[in-house]
Amino acid sequence: MATILHADMDAFYASVEQLDNPELHGKPVAVGYGGRRGVVAAASYEARRFGVRSAMASSVAKNLCPELVFIRSRMPRYAAISADVREIFYRYTPLIEPLSLDEAYLDVGGSLRLFGSAGEIAQSIRRDIREELNLPCSVGGGSGKLVAKIASKKAKPDGMLIVEEVDTLEFLRPLSVSEIWGVGRVTEQKLLDMGIATIGQLADYDPEVLERELGRWGPLLHGLANGEDLRTVEGDRARKSYGEENTFEYDATEPDLIEATVIAHAETVARRLRRDGVQGQTVMLKYRSSGRDVDFKLVTRSHTLDTPTDDGAVIGRVATDLWRAEPKHPPIRLVGVQVSGLEGDKPVQLGLFNEGEGDQRSKALNAALDDIVKRFGASSIKRGGA
Repeated sequence: MATILHADMDAFYASVEQLDNPELHGKPVAVGYGGRRGVVAAASYEARRFGVRSAMASSVAKNLCPELVFIRSRMPRYAAISADVREIFYRYTPLIEPLSLDEAYLDVGGSLRLFGSAGEIAQSIRRDIREELNLPCSVGGGSGKLVAKIASKKAKPDGMLIVEEVDTLEFLRPLSVSEIWGVGRVTEQKLLDMGIATIGQLADYDPEVLERELGRWGPLLHGLANGEDLRTVEGDRARKSYGEENTFEYDATEPDLIEATVIAHAETVARRLRRDGVQGQTVMLKYRSSGRDVDFKLVTRSHTLDTPTDDGAVIGRVATDLWRAEPKHPPIRLVGVQVSGLEGDKPVQLGLFNEGEGDQRSKALNAALDDIVKRFGASSIKRGGA
């Protein structure tokens, strides 16, 4: 029985730009910088018909599609819409594992009696997103993460594909090994050198030889090829922290863009904390640098507060201070905010002084923000002066 869904917003950044500017409907749109040394961050499906793809040099994209319209990215706006999408997901299951702003895994095994089959839940999610946000979303489903993610890719654009457990091997076997999670160019070439081009060939290969050639990765790949995917959906309630992150499609360098993205992530994390009645005491900023002079390692910086919080303004201020305190601000490919040291359903230790008028107003503001978001969506409001 299919119980894991992978939901993926279609051409997300470009779709949001077309949503906000009706004049862009039906036109080839690229989100990114169209100037010299610019890179395409995302492309609408109208642009993709000309061969325009994300991570492509802007000059190449323009040669392929002279009518291409370039729009500068607005990451806070995309993060706000992403939060709206996430709230729709939570209507159907509490077990949600975000992968980026535009995609997430959902475990709907415990929701089948309430909402019907995995296919019916997927259709409901797509309907709600279309009717409430006017955006397309493709959903794939299967008995494991691998099948669900591949199925959502096959369903694009704006479609749905559910692979039942009995059909898993038939679905997987004809596909290229490059479709498997974690198989990059180097691993794919090693497999090709071994005469393994399809998932079916990988499934039939001797696992001992795979281990000898690929190390521990070999038997794991062999299991995935045979439909053995034991990875679970790690929802918030199963974690010891709440986090939100995104990977930029091109290197982010503008301070305003990076800090606005950090603040948007902080607000989303805070809303999820408040929704679950939890507060956290340690705020962590993480980012992955990009460029010739860096090693692409994930950098983390954290600060522990005197008392736990679920206030987006506090989380955002700490996270941006951590970023500003970095001695260098290299181009970054990923940025995220995480809150840990969770406390919930128990008294919180008071600070040295009693709660003042500012704290009370902050709580009232957060309650008002949550009410507005619940009624009109996360993209309907943003905090000023953060």
